[in-house]
Amino acid sequence: MPLNDDAQIEITAFAWVPDFAQGVVRDLRVRWALEEAGLDYKVRLLGQQRPSEYLLEQPFDQVPCFNDGTVRIFETGAILQYIGEQRESLLPRDPQQRFRAIQWTYAALNSVEPTLINLLLIDIFFAGEEWAKLRRPGAVDFANLKLKRVSDWLGDKQWLEGDRFTIGDLMMITVLRFLRHTDLVAGFPNLTAYIQRGEARPAFQQALADQLAAYRENEPVAA
Repeated sequence: MPLNDDAQIEITAFAWVPDFAQGVVRDLRVRWALEEAGLDYKVRLLGQQRPSEYLLEQPFDQVPCFNDGTVRIFETGAILQYIGEQRESLLPRDPQQRFRAIQWTYAALNSVEPTLINLLLIDIFFAGEEWAKLRRPGAVDFANLKLKRVSDWLGDKQWLEGDRFTIGDLMMITVLRFLRHTDLVAGFPNLTAYIQRGEARPAFQQALADQLAAYRENEPVAA
C-alpha cells in the first residue's frame, strides 16, 4: 500500500541513518504493522537534530511516534498493540490467543532485544575499545542463550503460536534482525527460516522499501 500524504495516521521516522542502521530502525515495525493491517499512513521525517518540541511527543527523542487523530502514542510495543486491536489479522479476538500474542511482543522487547542490542553496540559503536573486546565473548554467549530459548519454543511451528502470524511474530522478527551483522542466527536453522518467512511477507517488503527509499532520497551529500 503506497504512502498517502492525506492519510489520517501519521508516524515519525528519521530522514536518514548510517548504513549499519538502515533496515532496522524501529519505525519499520510500525510501517510493517500498518501494511499488514491495510491502513494508509503518512510519515513525518526528522533530522538527526530533532526540534526541541519533539520531546513533548517522545520524551526519549526517538522514533517512531504514532498519531491517528484519536490516539497519540510512542513505543513500538504500544503502537503495535493499538494497531492490532483494530485488525484481527494481527491480534486474535479470542482472549487466550490475544494475550499470547501480546506477551510475545513484551518478550521480544524485554527478554530478547536488550541482549541483542548489547552485542550490536559492542560490535558497531565500541569495536575498538579494549573493554568491548573483553566483554564480547560473554555477550555472544548470552545472545546465543536467548536465541536458543526462542528457537526451542518455535520448534517446527510456522509462527510462535502456531499457524497464525501476529504482532508477536512481527516484533520478534524485527528484534532478531538486529543480529544481521553476525552469523549467530545461522546457528539456529528454524530461526533463520522464521525470519525469512517474515521478510517474505509482502507487507514487510513494502515497509522496508519505503523506509529505505526515504534514506536514499535524504542521503547527505559528501563534502
